[in-house]
Parts: sequence; C-alpha cells; structure tokens
Amino acid sequence: MRQRMNLWRSLRGLPRDLWVLSGATLINRLGTMVIPFLVLYLTRELGFSPERAGLALGVYGAGSIIAAPISGRLCDRIGGLPIIRASLIGSGIMLLVFPFVRTYPAIIALTLAWALVNEGGRPATLTLIADLVPPAQRKPAFALMRLAINLGMSVGPAAGGFIATRSFSAIFVANSLTSLAAGVFLVVVPLSTLAHARTRHVNADDDELPGQRSAVLGDRRLMIFLVATFLVSAVFFQHEGVLPLFLVQDLQLSTAFYGTLFTVNTLMIVFMEVPLNAATAHWPHRWGLSLGAFLFAVGSGLFGFATGPLMILFGIVVWTFGEMMLFPQASAYVADIAPPHRRGAYMGAYSMAFSLAFAVAPWAGTAIFARYGAAILWSSVFMVGVAAASIMLQVTSER
Repeated sequence: MRQRMNLWRSLRGLPRDLWVLSGATLINRLGTMVIPFLVLYLTRELGFSPERAGLALGVYGAGSIIAAPISGRLCDRIGGLPIIRASLIGSGIMLLVFPFVRTYPAIIALTLAWALVNEGGRPATLTLIADLVPPAQRKPAFALMRLAINLGMSVGPAAGGFIATRSFSAIFVANSLTSLAAGVFLVVVPLSTLAHARTRHVNADDDELPGQRSAVLGDRRLMIFLVATFLVSAVFFQHEGVLPLFLVQDLQLSTAFYGTLFTVNTLMIVFMEVPLNAATAHWPHRWGLSLGAFLFAVGSGLFGFATGPLMILFGIVVWTFGEMMLFPQASAYVADIAPPHRRGAYMGAYSMAFSLAFAVAPWAGTAIFARYGAAILWSSVFMVGVAAASIMLQVTSER
C-alpha cells in the first residue's frame, strides 16, 4: 500500500523561491476583480447586450489562446520569471486605461491586448513551479500556489462586488494596483535558483532533434487530457460569464452576493484542498480528474433548480469540491508526463486548452441563456461536464 503524502507537512520543505513566487501571486490575486465583473460592467455600466458582453470575454479567451503557446515556448528558452514580471507590470498598466475606453470596438481591442499580456504569465508560472521542485514535491508545490491564489480570491472578487455597487471604474484601478505591486515585488525580491532552471531549459532545447518539436501534438496522453480539459473548463468558465447575469436578472440577487460566492469558494479551498489532496494522494490521476469533472457538472446542474440563494450556495459547495479535486491533479499530471526540455510547451498546451474554453464558453453560455433560458443552459452545462468526466477516465501516465 502506498503511503499517503502529508501535504501540510511537505509545504514546510518547499524551496524559498516557491514561497516568493506564491507571495507575488497572493498580492496579485488580492485585486482579482475585473474578469469576474466584466460582463456586468459591459451590460450595466456601458449598456451593451449580454451577447456582446459575452463576446468580449470570448475575445479575452482568444487572446489567451494566442499567448499560451508563445509563453510556453519562451519559457523553454529564457525561463519563466522574465515573462511573469512583464505580464504583471504590463497588465497593471493596461487596466488603468480601461475606464477611459467606452466604444465597443475599442473595448474589444483593449481586451485582446490585455489578454495577450496578462495570460502569458499563466504557463510561465506553471513551468516555473515545475522547474523549482523535484517530481516528489510537485503536488505540494501546486497546492501552495493554489493556496496563494485562493487566499487572494477570497478577498478580491468579494471586495469587487461591494466596490461595483459604488463605482465599476474603481475595480479596474484596484486590480491594476495589485498587479503592479506583484510585478515590483518579483523585481525587488530575487529568486536564487532561476539561473539553473533557465540553463537546463536552454541546453536541452539546443540539443533537441527536429522531429521532437512535434512531441506535444504527438503525445496521445496529452491530447486526450486536453480534450477533457477544454470541456470541463467550458463548465468552469460559466461562473465568469452567465452566472452573474443569471443571479442578477433571473433571481434578483445583488452583485455583492455574487462576490460573496467567491469568498465561500476560496475559503473552502484554503481550508480543505490540501487535506483533501493528502487523503487522495495515492489515487491514480484519472480518478481524481474524473471525479473533479463530475462534481463540476453536478454543482453547475444544481443552479438550474435554484429559486433563491440557498440552492446557489449548495451548488457552489459541490462545484468547489470538484475544483479542489481537479486542478491540483491537472497541473501535476502535465508536469509528470512532460519531458523536462519540453515542459514549457506542455504547460503552454494545457493553458491553451483552458484558454480556448474561455474564448468559447462565456459567449456560448450567455447566448444560450439569452435565447433559451436558464433551464436549457444549466442542463447543457451538466451534460458537457459528464462528458468531460468520462474522457478523464481514459487519462494515463503510461507512454
């Protein structure tokens, strides 16, 4: 019988550089406000239709798709830290411009540019985490990063909900300041082991054979996983597209309640994700991934039965258990199957599947909601989640 990993204890053995990176992530996520409230900002503040607002989120996702493989490839050449710094500082500057842009074409152009800069940091962060720790520490390393993300997310969207009741423009300023602060933090506080990681990537890339450049597309394990990732991410991103519209328009709930849902979600993750993953550390990847996807489906499906806040809260609890099962497993799985010299490319492909769902799901969700109503929407989301869970059962680490 395999010995279960004590993730709480293993957090103490993680390298200093990882704690520095997690600290910067926490600072940045404390200001996470714009994306959760972008649809409401565009519909309620600027007067655009739900479909056009959903399309703007889709454009952000399209920018993420473009950014992911470029960032992943750059990580394999120069390391992740320069990309993360540029992403944070560049994103902070662009967010300051948003409140001054009022026309739809300008909003779309700025959203695309912001996505290219902001989302370039995602595969860079995943690659850097995998570089900083040996395989045995990857799961606790990703758990630490998710702790930082969710500690910040327990504050940012909830604060954004209250700020939005007074001024939608102020959420862009708050988000900008935390992004800039995180970027400056990574400039001021040095990371000691980055040179080794960067050298290993560059040397391996120089020795790579031409035929190996198609390793990502030729890896059947990764392709199966990416299909399932796209589907489950399409379920996941409904909380940033159609869910706030459903809560405000259909159930007559406030933006503050929507922000509070993030607090419930993130506090559960902060206190429960690490022990839950410790209890399931001996599971094969496919078990955790498929169960996580199925719980996403069930939690989202429950929204279709909601007539008030209680069923929404219950759905969020179930949905959060799915998130806690799925995402640490997903990052660790990609890191485990990726060749060391192609880790950035693999993480870029994973981020691209995630981003492709972001490009499609908010627009599709808002369009279905506007034309067919909430019942059709949430039942469709449930079926997509079940399909993702079925595909995840096919995931394997074997070549």
